[in-house]
Amino acid sequence: MLLNEQLASRSKPRLAVRLAQCAEDIRRAQKLRFEVFAGEMGAELASAELGIDRDEYDELCDHLIVEDHNTGMVVGTYRMLSPAAARRAPSLYSEHEFDLSRLSHLRDNLIEVGRSCVHRDFRSGAVIALLWSGLADYVQQQGGAYLAGCASVSLTDGGHQAVSLYRQLEGQYLSPAEWRVFPHLPLPLDRVIDDTAPVPLPPLIKGYLRAGAHVCGEPAWDPDFNCADFFMLLPMSRLSARYNKHFVG
Repeated sequence: MLLNEQLASRSKPRLAVRLAQCAEDIRRAQKLRFEVFAGEMGAELASAELGIDRDEYDELCDHLIVEDHNTGMVVGTYRMLSPAAARRAPSLYSEHEFDLSRLSHLRDNLIEVGRSCVHRDFRSGAVIALLWSGLADYVQQQGGAYLAGCASVSLTDGGHQAVSLYRQLEGQYLSPAEWRVFPHLPLPLDRVIDDTAPVPLPPLIKGYLRAGAHVCGEPAWDPDFNCADFFMLLPMSRLSARYNKHFVG
């Protein structure tokens, strides 16, 4: 290899984020989602026989992917439902789990995000940072004023982490009452003994909170995905200075 080729190879970042451009990009993201949701969390997926996680919202959404250029693998993904696409959908995806009546006046300026996951070998923070950078660019391009969606916590431990996490967050990060949402199937908080010791914040929820997001109420219980879902709302006007400088410039 020539010296200039070696230098170019060294300067090229290993990880990069971009919007999915074709059906194959989306399928690779769906495969990663299957590995995480079904393989790790025990989710029961309608598309399991295909080895992917796919639903009716995938065609309406834009998809972020983080690629490892050393292997060609998709190691992180997020999907986004723009306000224009949401008008073509029967409802927001989150409405399957929550009553969002109090947020109805925000709909035209709200970008719903979800199906976030990171490959088990890449959960040190770099992929989450790239996904947030991609989200910030996307929200700017779409002109959105609010970012909202569910952040999931696995229930493979019987729900102890999820309950402890909510008890940890409710005193400091709950939204104003006018932005509160209500789960259709609440996680039975009173039936799980939560640990009195603080639990580590999952990377996705940590990212939301550092950016300035609210937790909009009690988590919902999603039996199909074997997880508790926390509804998060980030008014872009609250985007923390640290995130604004790092991701938006």
